[in-house]
Amino acid sequence: MGVIGVFNCENAAELVYYGLHALQHRGQEGCGICTTDGSDFFRERGEGLVTEIFNEKKLAKLKGNGAIGHVRYSSGDDGGLENVQPFLFRHHTGDFAMAHNGNFVNSRQLRMALEAQGSIFQSSSDTEILAHLMKMNRRRDRIEAIEEALNMIEGAFAFLILTNEKLYVCRDKNGLRPISIGKINGGYVVSSETCAFEAIGATFVRDVEPGEMVIFEKEKEPLSILFSEESSHKMCAMELVYFARPDSEIENVNVHTFRKNCGKYLAQLAPVKADLVIGVPDSSISGAIGYAEESGIPYEIGLIKNKYIGRTFIQPSQILREKGVRLKLSPVRSLITGKRVILLDDSIVRGTTCKRIVKMLKDAGAKEVHVRICCPSMHHPCFYGVDTSTYNELISAQKDVEEVRKTIEADSLFFLPEEYLLKAGNRNDLCLACYNGKYPTHLYQSKIDFNIEHKF
Repeated sequence: MGVIGVFNCENAAELVYYGLHALQHRGQEGCGICTTDGSDFFRERGEGLVTEIFNEKKLAKLKGNGAIGHVRYSSGDDGGLENVQPFLFRHHTGDFAMAHNGNFVNSRQLRMALEAQGSIFQSSSDTEILAHLMKMNRRRDRIEAIEEALNMIEGAFAFLILTNEKLYVCRDKNGLRPISIGKINGGYVVSSETCAFEAIGATFVRDVEPGEMVIFEKEKEPLSILFSEESSHKMCAMELVYFARPDSEIENVNVHTFRKNCGKYLAQLAPVKADLVIGVPDSSISGAIGYAEESGIPYEIGLIKNKYIGRTFIQPSQILREKGVRLKLSPVRSLITGKRVILLDDSIVRGTTCKRIVKMLKDAGAKEVHVRICCPSMHHPCFYGVDTSTYNELISAQKDVEEVRKTIEADSLFFLPEEYLLKAGNRNDLCLACYNGKYPTHLYQSKIDFNIEHKF
């Protein structure tokens, strides 16, 4: 999922529209924009790509100098228009719109407790929970209500909350999901990735810190509030490995440089005699370039991507993923036939995509295919917004490296060790839970171990 917000700018909806184009890689199931002119809200949303949902007529209806937008990728079976954001809430204390990137690990417990107190939910999205938590407390002002609600949520989130007067931007205390601030035309823009800033001509200012809420209001400097006393920089490693665009800067790390470094370390740790290096488009191209530079083996464009096919990993079902692989990539036979190929890929999750690509290369005449993965093997499910919520979905949770190699029919296979993933980004910490099982939060999987009634 990806979010973008614009505040105190003319043609806010148009800016968000172009920003959503830049964030389309983060979600392809649905998208939406909600704006405010200071007195009322206007919203358009739908299931599909940005170009399919919006046109000039729809954008013209989205009036105002404040806007938030969202591209959707469901991390479960919760599809449908009712789950497409931004959400719009009408309330006697003031209307507001909301968009969110991430997942709560205590959503089931919060939802049950809220329903017991009379809340009725219109969607299955975690996003709606925050709105109910905010409005359960009617005695405090909005900032205090948001602060208290955020501290009841456990998990990953980057929230945008738009009112007629303000834009609130909130990031979880572990910094699992990124969100950055930029300046444009005298106003401000916030986005899941800085590539959206380039698309609309904004200037990067800074990242929102873990556990921070930033409030934008007309004719005032942004107000920063730390809503959590505890915070850490445990951003999801998959943001750098897979989700983000190569031209984005996330927490002072250029994504292309990070992936290129991963490729260089793979060349050092797992060299092999070969004729050419290729990467799986698009997220593995940087790693392939790094491997080629370090090894001295030529880099070639051995796989051509159909630009009109979406990302197979974030397709909502296994059947669609398998069909997507066949439509998405084509081998360059004249380059591959009779050659020993080193194939760089960003990750192996279920193994389906990698197996089909290896077979595709061998069917095209490759003599050998040696697979190098730019991250560690995934042994544990993610509960923070990546669609790998069970052990059964992860091939490395069921098989060791040699068994995975046999399954994908590669001639050799090597995963980048954890320490080199950190080294590639010059970081001390990341969330590596899907690799090592060290989750930064409690998971609330087995029981309801708290009661929220005393909070209100």
